[in-house]
Amino acid sequence: MNVVVDLARCQSYGQCVFAAPQVFELRSQEVLEYDTAPSDAWRVHVERARAACPVQAITVGPAAGPEPDAALDEDRRAR
Repeated sequence: MNVVVDLARCQSYGQCVFAAPQVFELRSQEVLEYDTAPSDAWRVHVERARAACPVQAITVGPAAGPEPDAALDEDRRAR
């Protein structure tokens, strides 16, 4: 999964930190640090964090890079 926080929109309310402390952390009370590619094991927590953000600054998408099936198809075509 890929996580992006619009830091221009983020107001440091910290709701994401409460929902997914494994992924989000507030430093110096106003600086948000986060894992841009957390394990899918944290997906439920990250989705809760996205939903809890009062300014909707969090976007969650698929992991960066080719899909595993697409890479397999390319490998098969190369043979």
